[in-house]
Amino acid sequence: MANASVPRPDYRIDGFEPATELIEDDFHTVTLSDDMFVPLAEHHSADGRNTYLLLYDRTAIWDIPGTAEYVTLRITRDIEQHTFDFAHERHPVIPLAQNWLIRQRCPAESAELSKNQGPRPADALTARLEDMLRTNPDGRYTVLDHSTDNPCSFDFGIEVSTLVHDSHPASAHAPYRLFLEETTKDFRSYTVREGAFPTAEAAGTWGRERSTPLPLAPAPNGAVGLRAEAARARSTVKTSGLAVPPAAVVPSRPVAAPARVRRSAP
Repeated sequence: MANASVPRPDYRIDGFEPATELIEDDFHTVTLSDDMFVPLAEHHSADGRNTYLLLYDRTAIWDIPGTAEYVTLRITRDIEQHTFDFAHERHPVIPLAQNWLIRQRCPAESAELSKNQGPRPADALTARLEDMLRTNPDGRYTVLDHSTDNPCSFDFGIEVSTLVHDSHPASAHAPYRLFLEETTKDFRSYTVREGAFPTAEAAGTWGRERSTPLPLAPAPNGAVGLRAEAARARSTVKTSGLAVPPAAVVPSRPVAAPARVRRSAP
């Protein structure tokens, strides 16, 4: 049962019809369980033509193991015809969701989270890496794969692995980057670390086996700090990695973990 205190997304489509039957079917499919969506950010353009939403999908934990938990929508209205169209995407982490909204012409400041709750970035490196994903300077990162490991329990933390190809010349020796986000089991904080690999296969092997520390890429400022070094030891714990476990068991109706609403770095 949905939490009555969580408002439903504000689509602002009263008085508008889907532009086509396909749009109607697709919109119904995407929003079928929107009583389980937690709105994190929204923007409505002054001319009434566009709405941008960033949502946390609490039903993702009952989907295929590894399913990303964040959904973005852009609703476009034809004011004269009283119809609407929409685009949507699912994302493993908030910075990538914000990047999608910004590329859809949502003002960057409106893509910021509207709620100041949930886990905080554990350190400055986490904040810098998130900013790199959010801004994606010169389109350097292309997402190739991702997996979310959410045990739906307060006894374990959450881990999200995002594999990207980095086209920046400085990364040519190891262009496959694995961004590893780890949220503590008490949901107080989380870290993001960037691993560097010569091939996608090498990144996938590391994700499955965890037999060595994560081969950390240089931090955005060109140096790997002490906190990042300490993360090497923490990252050797084996979890599902990038590959979706073929025989993973998902409870039929687990107790939903809290929405992973992020707070900005202080």
